[in-house]
Amino acid sequence: MNQLAKLGSTVLAFGALTSSMVQADTLLGVYAGGQMWAMETEGAFATNNDLAKFSFDDERNSSFYIALEHFVPFVPNAKVIRTSLDTSGGGVLSNDFSFAGQDYAMSADLGTEFIITTTDYILYYEILDNDLISIDLGINAKNIDGIITVVDRDSGSVSDASFNGFVPMAYSRAEIGLPFTNWSIFAEGNYLSFNDQTISDLQAAIEYRAIDSLALNLSFQLGYRALNIELEDLDSVYSELDFSGVFAGVEFHF
Repeated sequence: MNQLAKLGSTVLAFGALTSSMVQADTLLGVYAGGQMWAMETEGAFATNNDLAKFSFDDERNSSFYIALEHFVPFVPNAKVIRTSLDTSGGGVLSNDFSFAGQDYAMSADLGTEFIITTTDYILYYEILDNDLISIDLGINAKNIDGIITVVDRDSGSVSDASFNGFVPMAYSRAEIGLPFTNWSIFAEGNYLSFNDQTISDLQAAIEYRAIDSLALNLSFQLGYRALNIELEDLDSVYSELDFSGVFAGVEFHF
């Protein structure tokens, strides 16, 4: 009888501990992840409306994010994403080109370098959240911070233009779990089109949950991302640039 009582007490204690851990995860959840991106770049830029098109090298860039989800009603969840868009390239001009106060004649052989970082500050609500489907909707203040350098390969003259600004965007994310498996698919996007400025940042991926426990979830991702930046006079910079490619990622959920 005493052994049955001890066993019952042990089961009750384990049940209480499990319940408290599940409740803690429901009350507060942290998502942290990173992605390695095989990025291809194409497009044109200038410091006026006369854009010049260049070729760009393929690069491997990274993206990192952290999100906090909680139980407080009417208070949005928060997510921050930081992405590197560094690349370089060049080309021979097919027309006259002006950049950052420097004039370049047609047929000039120019080199270019981009050092660009975007940081997304997102507030969102979970519209649906279950094992089969989840939908998030919110707003995003995307900060674009960068410097573009142009070098005349013949004369050695250098000109550069820096830019920094926030762009308000709509944010959405949807994930569908495949029943009776650890697999899911998700799509995430940010979009804005206003006054000749268009920015879109879209990605879709498959995800495999390798660890699924009360303390930690660990998932691996494989997907495709496309980022379009069409700027109209952001600190005197104009652009029509497309960054796209396959990415692999990992995500931790505490």
